[in-house]
This record gives sequence, C-alpha cells and structure tokens, in this order.
Amino acid sequence: MKTPDDSQIDALIRDLSGAQLLGDAFNQYAPGDENNAIRQANLRLYLRAMAARRPRTMLLMEAPGYRGCRLTGVPVTSRKVLLEGAPALNMFGREAGYRDVADAGFERVYGEQSATIVWGALSGLGALALIWNACPFHPHRAGQPASNRKPRVAETALGAEFLAQLLANWEFERVIAVGNVADQTLRGFRLDCRKLRHPAHGGKNDFVAGLAALMSAGA
Repeated sequence: MKTPDDSQIDALIRDLSGAQLLGDAFNQYAPGDENNAIRQANLRLYLRAMAARRPRTMLLMEAPGYRGCRLTGVPVTSRKVLLEGAPALNMFGREAGYRDVADAGFERVYGEQSATIVWGALSGLGALALIWNACPFHPHRAGQPASNRKPRVAETALGAEFLAQLLANWEFERVIAVGNVADQTLRGFRLDCRKLRHPAHGGKNDFVAGLAALMSAGA
C-alpha cells in the first residue's frame, strides 16, 4: 500500500499553511503564529505516524470544530485525545511528542464530542483509520471564533484540492464518508466509498454501529 514520504507530508502542510480564507474561517496552520507552528508540528507527527502504520481505512469528515482540530491541528482530535492519547491504538499522548495549544479564550476548551466518539469507536474496534476533513480549516460564525458552521461549497472545493493531494500519495482499501458534506466531496473523486451518519447531533449510536458493521464486513 502506498503511503507518503516525509517530503510529501511536509509539502501538504506547507500548502495548507498558505491557504487564504475569508474572515469567518480560521487557518490553524497559517505562518507567523507560534501556536499555529505547534499545530503544524502536531499534524506532521500524526501524518508520519499514519504513514508508518499504513491504515487500511480512511474516514473523511466535515470540518474542524473549535473544540478539536482548530486547537490541536489534528483532524477530529481534541486536546483531551491529543494529550491523554488513545492507548488501545497506541496513538497520541504527550510522550509521543504531541504538544498542547490553548489559544487565548480557549483555555477551558478541552474535550470535543465528535473526537471522543470517533476515537472511542475506533479504539473499541481496535481499528486504526486515517481521519481527514472535507474542509481542513475551521469555519465559524462571523465574529464568533468559538463557534462552528457548515462549510460553504467554495470551502469544500478548496478542501478537495488538499484531499486530492493526500489521496495522490496514499492508498486505502476502504474509504468512508462521515456525513453529507464528506459524501458530497467524495462523489467528485468517483471513489468507491460508503457513508455513515455523522456522530454529532444525536448520531452517535448510528455512527458507532455503522462503523462496526463496515469494519467487520471488510466493506
């Protein structure tokens, strides 16, 4: 199975950092910010770990939330998951080199529902998966950075460019769209993929059951 080398991972992160966004979206990898540099380093550690372990499955989700990737730099990963780790999968944790970032105004934000559900479900199955977002940047309501909103079509179109870059260097046996936004994005790639309900807003049980069914069936 093909996986990216360090130079390809660095190129992806460099391109993410240079993306220009509107004022109601946050690029958590943009240059010139010490916290963003930490988020870049966290993402690099994550992608290198995934490349070394060659997961068979990719989960594509919607976009970073203000309680998760917006702070850590790692898709669908809260400060809690990043720092305390997912021991059943031997992922994350301070001892692995991941570093904490608590931007001003976000100091008390520690956990995220989606991150807890997704990594908990994968841990329960003992199944590692690469997680990515259809829009890799944090969309929020104007003037409210501690909020989330659905990404616009233009934002997922931009995200598709980075997804294409990732998929060009990675091969997966199983690609799963989590939610409508991810499903719509993957349709443009003409990939053979399955769809699960997003775990947010009451979708936890359907997501966990659906993920277990897909993994056990080898679908």
